[in-house]
Amino acid sequence: MAGKPKLRYAKGRGRMESIRWLLAAAGVEFEEEFIETKEDLEKLRNDGSLLFQQVPMVEIDGMKMVQTRAILSYMAAKYNLYGKDLKERAWIDMYVEGTTELMGMMMFLAFQPADTKEKNLALMIERATTRYFPVYEKALKDHGHDYLVGNKLSWADIHLLEAILMVEECKPDILSAFPLLQ
Repeated sequence: MAGKPKLRYAKGRGRMESIRWLLAAAGVEFEEEFIETKEDLEKLRNDGSLLFQQVPMVEIDGMKMVQTRAILSYMAAKYNLYGKDLKERAWIDMYVEGTTELMGMMMFLAFQPADTKEKNLALMIERATTRYFPVYEKALKDHGHDYLVGNKLSWADIHLLEAILMVEECKPDILSAFPLLQ
């Protein structure tokens, strides 16, 4: 039996957080080795562990995987969170890409200058409530299940929950118009 996946990233949520969420939802224990110094990162780069010279990196099944989307796709398939067929995977991919866009807007808010942060926060909230959340609410309503795809927990549901919680940090009542997402 293979050991626990080992996650390597800086201390913080960032791009590793979705990977943590997926593993937790799958009930998979994992180890984390934090990159705390520039030297820690350089060591990984110099020993050839980082295909594109950047993290996150996950060691799993004898591989040193990089690129968040590739890691998540692999894990979703490995842990049966990626649909039962190609059609379900396509729906999961579409939903995940939508939440990834929304989460990207959120992640970059912290790095914006104060004079633009408020405007961009308002734009993110507007897009969440008019572009993204209505899609997920409609999906749940149209097929009458508790999950976005099929009637089983998938990567899309996990990713959506993470996105909702990120947005709620900025606007706690954002789901007031979305009872099925609540």
